[in-house]
Amino acid sequence: MSRTSPPFSLAIDAMGGDAAPEVVLDGLELAAERHPEARFLLVGDEARVGGALARRKRAARACSLRHAPDYIPGDMKPTAALRVRGSSMRIAIDAVAQGEASGIVSAGNTGALMALSKIVIKTMREIDRPALAAIGPSARGDVVLLDLGANIQCDARNLVEFAVMGDAFARAVLGLTNPSIGLLNVGSEELKGDDRVRAAAETLRDSHIGANFRGFVEGHDITAGTTDVIVTDGFTGNVALKTGEGALKLMRDLLRQVFTSTVPARLGYLLARPALDRLREWMDPRRYNGAILIGLNGVVVKSHGGTDALGFAHAVDVAMDMVTHGFNESIRDGLTRLSTTGPRIAADSR
Repeated sequence: MSRTSPPFSLAIDAMGGDAAPEVVLDGLELAAERHPEARFLLVGDEARVGGALARRKRAARACSLRHAPDYIPGDMKPTAALRVRGSSMRIAIDAVAQGEASGIVSAGNTGALMALSKIVIKTMREIDRPALAAIGPSARGDVVLLDLGANIQCDARNLVEFAVMGDAFARAVLGLTNPSIGLLNVGSEELKGDDRVRAAAETLRDSHIGANFRGFVEGHDITAGTTDVIVTDGFTGNVALKTGEGALKLMRDLLRQVFTSTVPARLGYLLARPALDRLREWMDPRRYNGAILIGLNGVVVKSHGGTDALGFAHAVDVAMDMVTHGFNESIRDGLTRLSTTGPRIAADSR
């Protein structure tokens, strides 16, 4: 199969997720309406998926079903998942590696998806390490954060590559023409941080995306929307992500307590309900479903395993945006320009 014109837009792991395959199929029914031109390779157990797919007319027209005799459970270790060659996740990933599909969406085991993707689809030749990215809400709109845990330890080169990938991602998925970029640090002053973040900042300032590089940003800048893209190592990014998720849950719980504590509070809820409904819609985690493993020879999107149909459809939306806008080609172009215009990173910063 040719990599330049694969017959399928995306391969879909039908068996991944807490409520698979029903939620996956319901999500594809929504996605097929949004992307009528898309073709999906749906991989799963024919006995469980075939009849359910037939009942969803739009999804059935958009999908070709391929049988997978096995699946990867959520608690399986990545090393064990590598040996299950007949799993729906592995067969879908093989389709991307062979150029039969441009990308994969799965709500299955995160560790298995990352391990299989890196080994089977492989990292782009121009990239040292792939990164895990996601979109989140901020006071000024959506913000891209990476890395979120794929690389616990990073050097200056990795941070620079993450910035280039984050720039391409913001252009493809958020539709930004000149996304601003910040490097997460313990302070915004130029002398703050260790050698690797200072070396990465120096390289970015002198690179082709230097005009959009805003220097160092701090933790509060993530939700403030100071920049469109926030770059950090996987350890810090994962802590920031889980802290933000916990803060949102706390806010929801506190609001529920406040508005149910007394009769006047319940009356106040009725008055405030239209505004609270808008807030709930804006903060709806389904709008941000879909973490992306970027830097591979194909698009890989991880849907939350517990999401519903709307959330899974959003993960498909993200993957389709990346395919449609030539995301990987943009990364390669950015890295080529970086290598020809940017300074070399000092060896002691890597």
